[in-house]
Parts: sequence; C-alpha cells; structure tokens
Amino acid sequence: MAMRRGPKSWRATYVLVCGSCKIDTDQWTQHSYMGRMKSLDQLAAVWQSRTLVIKLLSFASIGVVNTAIDVLVFTAAYKLLALPLIASNVLSWLVAVSASYSMNTKLTFGGETGGIFRSKDFLRFVGSGMLGVIVTTTTLVILSHYTNVFAAKFLSIIAGFAVNFSMSHFVIFRPLGTTNEI
Repeated sequence: MAMRRGPKSWRATYVLVCGSCKIDTDQWTQHSYMGRMKSLDQLAAVWQSRTLVIKLLSFASIGVVNTAIDVLVFTAAYKLLALPLIASNVLSWLVAVSASYSMNTKLTFGGETGGIFRSKDFLRFVGSGMLGVIVTTTTLVILSHYTNVFAAKFLSIIAGFAVNFSMSHFVIFRPLGTTNEI
C-alpha cells in the first residue's frame, strides 16, 4: 500500500495495489458510502411507504402497549377506586387513547403526519375513538353478564381494535397533502 499526498495536504489518500490494478481507496470509500446512503434512502422509502399489513402490525403492537395501559387503569379504577364498570372503562380509555395517539403519530402513521402532534388531529383521533369506546363499552357490558369482567374486557378490546384501526387508517392519519376535513 503506497501513500500519496495531493493538493490537500491534510488528507492522505491510500492507493491499494493489486497486481497491475490500482484502486484509489478514497474513491472506493466514497462509492461505498454512497452505496450505504442509497441503501438507507431505499430503506427509509420502504419504511415511509409501508403496506397496509405493516401498518396493521405496527398498530397492533402499539395496541398491545395500550391494552396494558387500558387494563391497568381499568383495574385500578374498578378495584381500587371502586368506580362503576362504565366509568372505569371510559377513564381507562381516555388514558389509553392519549398514549395511542402519541405512539401512532410517531410510529405507525409517521409518514402521514411527519411525526408532528397536532391538537386538531388529537381531537379527531379522540372523536373517532368515541366510536371505538362505544363498541368496547357495549361489548364489555353485554359480555359481563355471561363471563367474568376481565374476560369481557379482553374481548371488548378485540372488538374495538377493528373499529379503531379503520378509523385511524381511513379518517385520522391521512397523507399530509390530503385536505379533506371532518
């Protein structure tokens, strides 16, 4: 390996000698760097244009975290504070919907929102989530007559998942250029 100095004395360029073939490592490194940047750009493009299935999986993963939040708050409200069933469910929903909006804005629908929190979007998210809380509360109350409260709560969360994802995907987190308002 030989070293040569060009007009930029602060920078040494190494030249690899492979038989009769000379490769300037500065060019090789730049090419490698550009290749990595192109790969990262492609990865970012794929991430930003995720398919519906990937978004659904991301939404579901966040839903697992929100389910834990929902169940913990519900249990505390129902068992510790002795709030009625509906009040406990609505309180746990309010806490979980706030966490859900935050995580979905940044992760699942980050491409559509730019990862920016907007009070208008939050209010729409809560408003559309009211349909979800109606479905989950109705399911909870009805099923609590046939099974224990926590099994009914779990089944109500599953019922609300479909409603919440549909509202989030089709109503709340539209691409940034979309101007349709609710």
